[in-house]
Amino acid sequence: MSDGQNQDPDFYSHLRSELSDGWRWVDRAVVLAYGAVAGLVVVAFTLLSYMAYGFYESLADTAPKWFLLLWTPAVTAGIVWVTRRYFPLAAGSGIPQVVAALDPGLDDAGRSRFVSLKLSAAKVALASAGLLGGLSVGREGPSVQVAAGVMLHCQRWMRHRQALINPYMLLVAGGAAGIAAAFNAPLAGVVFAIEELSRKFEARYSGVIIAAIVLAGLMGVSAFGNSAYFGSIEVAPLGLRHIVPSLLVAMVCGLAGGLFSKLLIISLSGQSTDRLSALRRARPVAFAALVGLLIAIIGLSTGGMTTGSGTEAARHLLHAESPVPGAEVFGVMKFITTWLTAWTGVPGGLFAPSLSVGAGLGYDVSLLTQGDVNVALVAMGMAGFLAAVTQAPLTAFIIVMEMIDGRPVVLSLMAVAMISAAISRMISRPLYETLASRMLAGAIAAQASEAAAKARAAGALTDPPAAPEPAPADPSPAAATPAPAPTSPQTPPSAPTP
Repeated sequence: MSDGQNQDPDFYSHLRSELSDGWRWVDRAVVLAYGAVAGLVVVAFTLLSYMAYGFYESLADTAPKWFLLLWTPAVTAGIVWVTRRYFPLAAGSGIPQVVAALDPGLDDAGRSRFVSLKLSAAKVALASAGLLGGLSVGREGPSVQVAAGVMLHCQRWMRHRQALINPYMLLVAGGAAGIAAAFNAPLAGVVFAIEELSRKFEARYSGVIIAAIVLAGLMGVSAFGNSAYFGSIEVAPLGLRHIVPSLLVAMVCGLAGGLFSKLLIISLSGQSTDRLSALRRARPVAFAALVGLLIAIIGLSTGGMTTGSGTEAARHLLHAESPVPGAEVFGVMKFITTWLTAWTGVPGGLFAPSLSVGAGLGYDVSLLTQGDVNVALVAMGMAGFLAAVTQAPLTAFIIVMEMIDGRPVVLSLMAVAMISAAISRMISRPLYETLASRMLAGAIAAQASEAAAKARAAGALTDPPAAPEPAPADPSPAAATPAPAPTSPQTPPSAPTP
């Protein structure tokens, strides 16, 4: 062990070092300002999504049913057309884009393919448009890409201290701030940064990440208050008789979540040979309209329970004191509509719909095993299915714990999330990492092609011009006569001597 590790820190020397470096404080001020801006952007995104889905609900209440069979397919087709034409990397959840942008092999231009202010603005508008059409999308996953794009933008103001605050740190901080502000769950933001984005937590990054989370969370609390996302639930004490139902919830959610991830990976890869996948490859806008029609039909058949993110339905199941009519099929139908929505390629997240699917599955297990509604099993289903889809059990159970103020069931949530994630890993590869790797392969290939083109252009500018080709021989006699050899210059004759 070195002598420096055995010595106590010198407070005054560290203080002088901090105060003597002005650019370090400029960088920190910029990061703090952008953390607050990221929180404000997520708040604006939240308000816009509420307005969009509120418009759809009013439309569903007042317009004839046949109009929704035209409205949802038209909106879906329009979103897919705009996304594919102008913002192809705004499609989907947004988390795979941030994971891909964290790859160290990308340069600044490569990172901007996945995360930028332009993509953040497009993500906000297009994801809100999905809720306007009643699609099964959430705003929490897109908030990760939105906030990361805002945070990454601040690096242009820190050119003097790139070594201290690098793009990797900004992306992780932005993604964590997005989750914290979207769910009003700051602890979940920290765990998400560790488990899903960075896979590690270095001490030199912790200050930036926590500062961004705190400021983004403050913006959310200022706008929406400090209450839990789903409100506080009252849970009866759990005993030995709840062990079997809890294990059943974990197994059902693990199997369903693993199947959901596998379906998404296969569907979004575009490599299937079935007719629907062929239609998606050949005519993606027409495919989106067809799938939008199916989503509208399912929404009408379930009384609108499967439309939108599903948070209202999940909240209703969490606070239900008696069976809810039609809720028995909610989990399965929400599973189908969420998969169909993601298959179209519209921008939208999976977190909130996954929580809703898990609430429906936990509700079904509760009715099956106990004949009544047990809100603890509903909450376990939420944590279990989200953990199975993301294969991030720590993030899943902490999100649910903070969203329901569920400290009394924290051990149960943790156990169910761990079991469900373990079962999902036996069925499917990690969803976000698999999608990110496919995006990254294309970006690295494009980056290499651009670098090669620049190298060829630079070589063309620096290489000397080629020697001109010799003129063709002239067959005339004059041309055949050899030219006289050049003579050396003669010195002028000297003057004659007298």
